[in-house]
Amino acid sequence: MPAIKAAVCHAFGEPLKVENVDLRAPIAGEVEVTVKAVAICHSDISYADGAWGGSLPAVYGHEAAGHVTAVGDGVAGLSIGDNVVVTLIRACGGCPSCASGAPTICQTPYDGDHGPLKTADGGKLHQAMASGAFAEKVVVHHSQVVQLPADIPMESASLLACGVITGVGAVVNAANLRAGQDVVVIGAGGVGLNAIQGARIAGARRIVAVDMSAGKLEVAKEFGATDGVLASDPEPWKAAKAAMGRGADAVFVTVGVAPVYDTAPRYLAYGGKVVMVGMPATGAESKYEAANFAAVGQSMVGSKMGDVVIKRDIPWMADLYGQGRLKLDELISGRWKLDQINEAIADTKGGSARRNVIVFD
Repeated sequence: MPAIKAAVCHAFGEPLKVENVDLRAPIAGEVEVTVKAVAICHSDISYADGAWGGSLPAVYGHEAAGHVTAVGDGVAGLSIGDNVVVTLIRACGGCPSCASGAPTICQTPYDGDHGPLKTADGGKLHQAMASGAFAEKVVVHHSQVVQLPADIPMESASLLACGVITGVGAVVNAANLRAGQDVVVIGAGGVGLNAIQGARIAGARRIVAVDMSAGKLEVAKEFGATDGVLASDPEPWKAAKAAMGRGADAVFVTVGVAPVYDTAPRYLAYGGKVVMVGMPATGAESKYEAANFAAVGQSMVGSKMGDVVIKRDIPWMADLYGQGRLKLDELISGRWKLDQINEAIADTKGGSARRNVIVFD
């Protein structure tokens, strides 16, 4: 098995270690991608901190772009040299979810303990989120890969693997937002900015960003927010409703903080919908008064990865980028090397970063 460098998590809450690991060649249905860029998502950090448990040692990273360098048997539509984005959405194609057009919630489990990765001495190495992309190369199932235009920069393309599709997809797929409707986006981080972009592209009338940082609210306006409200206000939903002149048709919670879900329904109009995007730690709970939802026809819906079908949704988002209608370059806060990954993670935890990207030569 060829050796590659990867950032390995050996213990939750401890720095990742960049070391040599083994990556086998692709087998039937798989492709090998040489990674040119991988973004750092808060989900990677949550896993590495132990918020959701999981198997160790592990290689995280799931927002990647690069070039196809090997193709296993039975793979059609992908060739060596293709520019691609690599996602964590591994779809079997035959379970009830996949068959009904919902591959983000594929019901066929994947055992990352028995994937293509091994430690340098041949031991178990978990391929987290079916990707393991904090590494020079990945081997993944062909369903996780989408071909990209040759002229899109790899660091910008990597954002299409998760943060962009999650935010934009939550608006167009989960909320089915119509032109002229009003939106609140709670959290103006990487995913929140993309929900704001999605609402702008969908033709929302008012887009109110809610965040703890005044600086991030100003950035949100660059991406399409019409108004900003500080989450630290005693009753921020009142300021949001004043800005819209009514309640919101859709409220997107893009932060993984359970208490935020307690108050999210307060922003809603009658008939409105809370779209649950951010994922709190395992065991965290929120409370609601159920009768309020029933009395005025409100609802809550979860949205995983923007409910996307990647071979349908990523190409049109890449095309919007090419037209200048979807901001990707502007989402990148910093570019780092693999051996700087712990610094990049610390910078991301600081809260001001949009997306930090690990770039490979």
